[in-house]
Amino acid sequence: MCGIVAAIAERDVMPILLEGLKRLEYRGYDSAGVAVLDEQACLARVRLPGKVAVLEQAVQQQGLRSKIGIAHTRWATHGLPVEKNAHPHICRDAVAMVHNGIIENHEQLRSEQKLSGHIFTSDTDSEVVVHRIHDQHQQGKDLLAAVQAAVINLEGAYAIAVISAREPQRIVLARRGTPLIIGLGLGENYAASDMAALLPVTRRFIILQEGDTASIERERIQIFDASGTAVERPVSESQLSADAVLRGEYRHFMLKEIYEQPQAIADTLEGRIAKGRLLEESLGISAGAILDATRRVDIVSCGTSYHAGQVARYWLEGLAGIACQVEVASEFRYRSSVVAPGSLLVLISQSGETADTLAVLRDAKRRGYQHTLAICNVAESSLVREADLVLMTRAGPEIGVASTKAFTTQLTALMLLVIALGRRGKLSDAMEQQLVSELESLPRRVEKILELDAIIAELSEQLVDKQHALFLGRGPHYPIAMEGALKLKEISYIHAEAYPAGELKHGPLALVDEQMPVIAVAPNNALLEKLKSNLHEVKARGGKLYVFADSAARWESADDLQVLAMESVEESISPIIFTIPLQLLAYHVAVLKGTDVDQPRNLAKSVTVE
Repeated sequence: MCGIVAAIAERDVMPILLEGLKRLEYRGYDSAGVAVLDEQACLARVRLPGKVAVLEQAVQQQGLRSKIGIAHTRWATHGLPVEKNAHPHICRDAVAMVHNGIIENHEQLRSEQKLSGHIFTSDTDSEVVVHRIHDQHQQGKDLLAAVQAAVINLEGAYAIAVISAREPQRIVLARRGTPLIIGLGLGENYAASDMAALLPVTRRFIILQEGDTASIERERIQIFDASGTAVERPVSESQLSADAVLRGEYRHFMLKEIYEQPQAIADTLEGRIAKGRLLEESLGISAGAILDATRRVDIVSCGTSYHAGQVARYWLEGLAGIACQVEVASEFRYRSSVVAPGSLLVLISQSGETADTLAVLRDAKRRGYQHTLAICNVAESSLVREADLVLMTRAGPEIGVASTKAFTTQLTALMLLVIALGRRGKLSDAMEQQLVSELESLPRRVEKILELDAIIAELSEQLVDKQHALFLGRGPHYPIAMEGALKLKEISYIHAEAYPAGELKHGPLALVDEQMPVIAVAPNNALLEKLKSNLHEVKARGGKLYVFADSAARWESADDLQVLAMESVEESISPIIFTIPLQLLAYHVAVLKGTDVDQPRNLAKSVTVE
């Protein structure tokens, strides 16, 4: 959740640091700070709770300028969001450091360091790292060697940037489990946790690999692998402009955002899993106590977020053994409800400003909820500010009204919640490791599905002249069918409905004829044979079937049955994977119809009124 920016130059780097932090605000944070070396190589630091704008004002008031510095935005995990816990951390006015990630063995290290005379000024896990670096530095090691020695026994995930009053000519970096990149300039160099932070000053980047350490100076960069061997990492050139919210090479924002999903999912997982386990502290300071008290989950949301909640119900009950109910916010807020003891209220919203969802949050305590958790994509939103616990989705700016990457990152975040609650339910350690492994594979899996884009574009030509469409799914893929139908109706204006496939004979089958395309999602799971039987009912009535099927299901195309085979995928993450082709289908149909894909009629991105 945190953000890192660092820079060394012949000019004042403060504008680079502050602009970089502003470009990382979407990730979510509650405090910000900078540390620099002045002309006498003395450390100066400004750090404050609140937003980057507050930090910028304080920096300007102090007239802080420097040619080398590090900066940070923090989302509190260990220690409250107050000034003493904000980064950068400094040890004995000699070494300053910023850190992303979680140090799991910090309590043990803290105890050892207190015995050796270190005085702690924060409640964070991060402070133990700056003390370790300082100790190594004091023993005569240069800053690079000190960092390399200090990180050896750290457990957890980290990305760090360090400066020292003894070596004002360089910044030292290290990473494991959390991304860190180097930006290349002319006579100056930079580092950040995200390329977006540095796009105003460079498009040339080196991505540090797992276990790397690096030293960056104005005219020189040195990189070492986990064994301490000097290595060269490739230089890549970003195709993004300084304004990453432009469409770039894409025809529409929606298509751009569909293709951003592998990175958005990776960002949502960043710093939250390591060594096959969920890092529960990453969910927030009070997460442990709130989750310990949770006996059931009530999810409230609207639109696409409601579909995400519906998928999560299957996961929570099936994987975690936690009872769950999912409600549409606009209905839930106006009816009397009975809140069971130990109920956690989960509110999902892309914007965090959805009026009905906010109204439910603000009425939660009166209804009897002890705790609330927001899943949201906008760090500055009201939902994030007012909920007890927050799980940011890190999708980045989503411009298209029809939500795509926000939905898949919501599902990703919800699976993290399922794992956290499952630890207190029926989820075994082995199953947790399996789920984490599957989550880690998601970005690659989504990239693979995106390779079907051209095939789906051809298929869309068969739907462009239709007036209606029926989407079918079973189990957790019924909400995915609902999401597919919503996408098609939102941007192509084709009337579309979704049903559980087993409900066909209870009414919807009456609609099926040669003019009613039926789109089905068919994962290779225990309900596959039942789904096939349901779809035979469609064929028998002359309906045209389009089936997105797991390749392991071994379906073959035939008359009135067109099968699009997808890479086989594990059942738990298959709802996320099967979402992607339905997004692409809706997009290409809308393009062919000539509608306004990014701003469909009558709709708004953030629904801030009832």
